[in-house]
Amino acid sequence: MPTNNRFSHFVAIDWSGAKGSKHKGIAVAICTSGAAPPEIVAPPGKYWSRQAIADWVIAQGRTSPTLFGFDFSFAPPCVERKAYLPGDATPKDARSFWDYVDRICQDEDLGAASLLEQHHRRHFYFGKADGVKADYMHLRRCEAHYNAGGGGKPSTVYDAIGAAQVAKASFAGMRLLHRLGQHLPVWPFDPVPDAGSAIVEIYTSIAARAAGRPKGRSKIREAAMLDAALAAFGSARHTPLASYDDHATDAILTAAWLRRHAPNPQYWSPESMTAEIARTEGWTFGVL
Repeated sequence: MPTNNRFSHFVAIDWSGAKGSKHKGIAVAICTSGAAPPEIVAPPGKYWSRQAIADWVIAQGRTSPTLFGFDFSFAPPCVERKAYLPGDATPKDARSFWDYVDRICQDEDLGAASLLEQHHRRHFYFGKADGVKADYMHLRRCEAHYNAGGGGKPSTVYDAIGAAQVAKASFAGMRLLHRLGQHLPVWPFDPVPDAGSAIVEIYTSIAARAAGRPKGRSKIREAAMLDAALAAFGSARHTPLASYDDHATDAILTAAWLRRHAPNPQYWSPESMTAEIARTEGWTFGVL
């Protein structure tokens, strides 16, 4: 179980499932233990690619014991309906499913749009032509628990419309996890070892709410607002940014939140997470 000195670095990554190989929507923030503010990690080019993120995480994870948080769903719902894509032949555990997604998707830069648009089209809601949207809105047990506790209604990986594109981001993320999982443990699918790095799923809105941001107004676009939120986690003021977009501020604030809460054993053993959930669906770090 992680202790106060378990990790030396904390990373939050705001993710993107967009098509292409360079993604403005990806932002990476890192902080060390203590009170120093998280800093934005500059991409190797103008923007990050998903493959560059994979390479950077593996290198950073080998260099220092780092807790990495990724903002996407690590697996589709499975417990409720006993399958990820009912009626289609797919694996029954998350690690095997990541491998399956990676094998069938030949999209550029670890993308996964083809899974939604071609391989398993009938499971995803793209608009009114697909029928009643509610029929597609299946949640993982973690998401349902968060919703029932007043956290808000989370998105589902079967919803393929909207600017956020949670569906494409999550399945692209599963391709990433297939690669990263060969080098680093991914909680809760893997136990967290006594030393070294680890990967968890995050939901940046949890960090924002914990910092005092109102429900439905979690996005931060001003310097003073970001400093006030960071102070809630014992962090010093941030280094001024060239632009205060949601991706950068989400990553900065969530990295500080990870640092504050990683030592708390309650976050690593949520009462509602069963062994079946941990093996198939996973859990969002911070949902208790």
